[in-house]
Amino acid sequence: MPAVLHRGMRRRTISEINMVPFIDVMLVLLIIFMVTAPLITTGVVDLPTVGKARQRSEPHVIELVVGADETLRLRLDGKDVAPLALADVAARVHDAQGGVETTPVVISADRNVRYESVVKVMDALQRAGIQRVGLSVKSQRGG
Repeated sequence: MPAVLHRGMRRRTISEINMVPFIDVMLVLLIIFMVTAPLITTGVVDLPTVGKARQRSEPHVIELVVGADETLRLRLDGKDVAPLALADVAARVHDAQGGVETTPVVISADRNVRYESVVKVMDALQRAGIQRVGLSVKSQRGG
């Protein structure tokens, strides 16, 4: 309800905004934010990067190399075993694992190989139920 001034016989309303309730609300909000600000904890997520990932040396690694001409070669522990066809990949990898299904399989490809060729190899391994499949990444150094 607006305040009313009495001046003699005439009454006039005051058309000013009462700022006291507004200031009270702002002070209460300021106090709430000052109290709760130290309680807010920020989460830190450590994302791995190619250069800083932990290097684990596996005792037995199976590597499938996709050459520039899209030929496949099987490499066991750094030694070339034999070239193979895409249809034979699953059987040869199972044989190379020797019953240990957690043996990692790494796919290395030439930089000029089409992405489709690498995906076909990954698909063949997935359909065969190979659990640990990774891609080999080599960073370029120098200028």
